[in-house]
Amino acid sequence: MTTLKSVNIRHRESFTRLERFAVWITNHIGTMGFFFIILTWTMFWLFWNVFTPPDFRFDVVPAFALWLFISNMIQLFILPLIMIGQNLQGRHAELQAENDFEINLKSEKEIETILSELKKQGELISKISKRLEKEKF
Repeated sequence: MTTLKSVNIRHRESFTRLERFAVWITNHIGTMGFFFIILTWTMFWLFWNVFTPPDFRFDVVPAFALWLFISNMIQLFILPLIMIGQNLQGRHAELQAENDFEINLKSEKEIETILSELKKQGELISKISKRLEKEKF
C-alpha cells in the first residue's frame, strides 16, 4: 500500500519564492486588518488635507490628486498579485480533489476486498453450520 503525501505539503513545496509572496499578499490583503489600515490611512490623509492650515497641506482639496495616484498604484500592484494567489489556491483545490479521488479509489478497493472476504466467511460458516446440523441428526 502506498502512503499518500499531504496535498497541502505537496502544494506548498511546489511554490517558487514569488508564488509564496503572491499567496502571502492574497492571504493578508483579504483581511479586516488590511481594510482598517487602508481606511485609517485614507481618513488621516483626507482629514489632514481638509482641516490642517493651508501651509501644511500637501494634497489639494478637493482633487486629492496625490492620494488618487497612490491609491491607483497600490491597486495596480496588488490586484495582479491577488489574482496570482487565487490561481495558486485554485491549483491547490485541484490537487485536493485529485487526492480525495485517490483516497476514494483506495477505499473502494479495500471495501470490495472486505466484502469479498465477508462473503467467503459467510459461505464457510454456512457450510460449517450445515455439517453440524447433519452430525446432530
